Amino acid sequence: MKYIEQFREGMRVSDVYLCKTKQHAVTKNGKEYASVVLQDKTGTIDSKIWDLSSPGIGSFEPLQYVYVDGDVTVFQGSNQLNIKRIRRADEGEYRESDYLPVSSRDITDMYRELTELIKSVGNPYLKQLASSFFIEDREFVKKFCFHSAAKSVHHGFVGGLLEHTLSVMKLCRYYAEAYPVINRDLLLTAALFHDIGKTRELSAFPENDYTDDGQLIGHIVIGAEMVGERIRQIPGFPEKTAVELKHCILAHHGELEYGSPKKPALIEALALNFADNTDAKLETMLEILKGAGDNSGWLGYSRLLETNVRKTTEI
Repeated sequence: MKYIEQFREGMRVSDVYLCKTKQHAVTKNGKEYASVVLQDKTGTIDSKIWDLSSPGIGSFEPLQYVYVDGDVTVFQGSNQLNIKRIRRADEGEYRESDYLPVSSRDITDMYRELTELIKSVGNPYLKQLASSFFIEDREFVKKFCFHSAAKSVHHGFVGGLLEHTLSVMKLCRYYAEAYPVINRDLLLTAALFHDIGKTRELSAFPENDYTDDGQLIGHIVIGAEMVGERIRQIPGFPEKTAVELKHCILAHHGELEYGSPKKPALIEALALNFADNTDAKLETMLEILKGAGDNSGWLGYSRLLETNVRKTTEI
């Protein structure tokens, strides 16, 4: 099959993809059209059905596999698919493993790195807390390792939550080495748990969409609650350490307008905010550049990065 990452402007596409979302809209001239997001394991592509009355446009719903005929165009620096014909795919026309986006890194290797960082935590209470989730709770480990870190912003793929968490922990390990005043054990544990709430905020693949808890509460508060519940099961867990850990989780988005219930008041919380933002923004840029294919010009304005972006000139 032709994977989405292989799409280039002018290419004709005739293959099966997963319909991630489907929305109806109206043009400025009052004509109804459909906006569809198609997905395979290499990514997603924004697609349009401009002529809904065409006999080639069949009935289909989100999270169904669809057979598509269309042309690849470029809009605002990114590939877009102009759909000419579409129908629900028949069983036997696709393999589900081709349609779930997966981390380019080996999940087993990343989990091994994660557990090594947990073992390096010296505080016995923080190590016990971390181990109770990420080593002893096999059901949670499986869910965490195969979960995404976002619906669409960054690390929105199988293993994305693990990959993002590991990257943030590594950045925090560097911060703790460079700035000895930082409590290394607290910072690494906070990094480990900072996005744990996403296991409940987002549903599993292939849906990977916001749950009711995700919409109403959000992963930051959910994560603090999950950690607080487990802390209460550990006899003698220091109250101040518990509060400081939960503060780091609650403040890791940095600003109130970015969803943090609190702004960082501890140096560990500030370091965690920087590490989380660094990895999220760099991954966002990487995904934009990857989606641009061979386009070496300006790729348009990124709402997430709040700037126009392009690839670096090759020397």
